[in-house]
Amino acid sequence: MIVVTGATGNIGRPLTQALAEAGEQVTAVSRNAVQASAQASAATPDGVRHVAADLAEPAGLAPALDGAKALFLLLSGDLHSPEARPADIIDLAVANGVRRVVLLSSQGVSTRPLGPTRVAMRALEDSLRESGLDWAVLRPGGFASNALAWAESVRTGGTVAAPFGDVGVPVVDPADIAEVAAACLLDDRHSGGVYELTGPEVITPRGQAAAIAAALGSPVRFQELTRDEAKAAMTRFVPPELADDTLDIIGAPNAAELRISPDVERVTGHAPRPFGDWVARNLAAFG
Repeated sequence: MIVVTGATGNIGRPLTQALAEAGEQVTAVSRNAVQASAQASAATPDGVRHVAADLAEPAGLAPALDGAKALFLLLSGDLHSPEARPADIIDLAVANGVRRVVLLSSQGVSTRPLGPTRVAMRALEDSLRESGLDWAVLRPGGFASNALAWAESVRTGGTVAAPFGDVGVPVVDPADIAEVAAACLLDDRHSGGVYELTGPEVITPRGQAAAIAAALGSPVRFQELTRDEAKAAMTRFVPPELADDTLDIIGAPNAAELRISPDVERVTGHAPRPFGDWVARNLAAFG
């Protein structure tokens, strides 16, 4: 059995589906009972059970790990705060007999190693390496699905508001992250692998707005935010340290953060999906 945390999210949903289609028994972990119930009442693939557990209280994850051979570990925003102890989840996995953990880390661990949340994530990577488990680490850059933050403003006002409108990075499709994660969970060849995951091209926020407009067939206006305005919006959902680390990257990406990584294609056998493909699959959110 394989445990997938963040199972209701943009990575967890396709990952759960892929593992079920591969014939695996999957425990899909959501943060609260409402999410778990909603997922359980939706069309659920055979072999998938949904449970509620808050990773901020690792002991609550123990029942989900009972009998598990592998764990996909995705941290929610609050587990990036300085006082969080996500390494306790690794210890819990060891204690429950889990044999393999695939960790969703961050590209910034290698490109911005001194950022506060990057230091903490590197420490978690090190805990995993030292745990005695089989492991793999995924280090994605920016997510294409972050554009969902604009969905309401596009629907109601035809507007995308973002900072650094003409500064781009190669955002990665969560579907590609899920495919790589599935391969790492199922295939021993990826044990000990560290994979940097990006999209196939650098695209700016203004370019993303244009792609959404083209898919909708209607105009979308771009509104430039200041860094302070963007941080105020982000800190409604994530710790200030994570907001600052993210804004540092998207405001002034370095050469390593602009590089197109070959790792999606190396693992999955296909080129990473462009932003336009993600928009086409998620167009209903904007229309």
